[in-house]
Amino acid sequence: MFDYETLKMIWWVLVGVLLIGFAVTDGFDMGVGALLRIIGKNDNERRVLLNTVGPHWDGNQVWFITAGGAIFAAWPVVYAVAFSGLYWALLLVLFAMFFRPVGFEYRSKMDDPRWRNAWDWGLTAGGAVPALVFGVAFGNLFLGTPFQLDELMRSEYTGSFWALLNPFALLCGVVSLSMLAMHGAAYLQMRTDGELRHRASGYTRLLALVVAACFTLAGVWLYFGIEGYVITASADVGAAMTPLQKSVELQDGAWLANYSKYPLTLAAPILAYAGLLLTLVMTAAQRSGLAFVGSSLALTGIICTAGFSLFPFVMPSNLTPSHSLTLWDVTSSEKTLNIMFWVAMIFVPIVLSYTLWGYYKMWGRLNTDFIESNKHGVY
Repeated sequence: MFDYETLKMIWWVLVGVLLIGFAVTDGFDMGVGALLRIIGKNDNERRVLLNTVGPHWDGNQVWFITAGGAIFAAWPVVYAVAFSGLYWALLLVLFAMFFRPVGFEYRSKMDDPRWRNAWDWGLTAGGAVPALVFGVAFGNLFLGTPFQLDELMRSEYTGSFWALLNPFALLCGVVSLSMLAMHGAAYLQMRTDGELRHRASGYTRLLALVVAACFTLAGVWLYFGIEGYVITASADVGAAMTPLQKSVELQDGAWLANYSKYPLTLAAPILAYAGLLLTLVMTAAQRSGLAFVGSSLALTGIICTAGFSLFPFVMPSNLTPSHSLTLWDVTSSEKTLNIMFWVAMIFVPIVLSYTLWGYYKMWGRLNTDFIESNKHGVY
């Protein structure tokens, strides 16, 4: 059994691992959806793209559901504050994602161009909108969200949906959208051939450059233009505590202070740039498998960079900074975290195993000839 402070750290790491697992697995099928009408020039080509992710996208959703469940169970206060304050943004994500299951199932049921065209736009929205909103949400975390807590830990949120769409958050949204679209294009390099693979390679290179430029700009903006949060006094982090038992101040450049305080965290941005470079080089060399590995490493590095910059904050408050939520003061009880830890140790390997088995059994390149010869057996 672990002590309470260690468990708090373990669950911060595990939530991060689940978010990375979601981005690496579900991220490429969102990216393929976002690029559906750009890379696929006609109905048969779009069917090829859909069938590269068709057998896997719903299995990939397990990471999204598990990450949401883990946040609810490990950080119930974060879950409550986020869902009560950001419900319009979260509803937008859910409504956009509704297009995915029905789009995959219904799109090819009718041989009507207008019907298929409408579902193509729905699938594009189902891939692009969540990717954009996830980045916007992360961007607003660095700016702080307008909430405060009362003595009974009830939150009061004073912001609006439109206030979330500020310039810095939109830049983070572009990072997220271009990152997942690059990942989707890298995946398509492995699963298609001919002209489709050529187009996917071109968009992989273009999007990798967009990600590198926007990620760099966001880091510069964060250091020079946005005040970070610093805990100046706190109760014992190894004991049960509430968000009201600490003091927080805003300081210039504080969001990047962890990189000088803990030099090992510099591995995250280095990994992000190394992954982007590997993606570019391997795409140019037509080594699609290694290009996808590079894209996965870039996603991991970018998400870890955001997590390390925020540490130990999870959801800062710009209304009352001392009420900000951190990994030390929003966790469930020690007993709950211990039970959840052992449950995760049993079931995460099971999820990983059947996910890998599914990819192994349904791997291979697809092309328009395959669609023509299996018109009624595929998406």
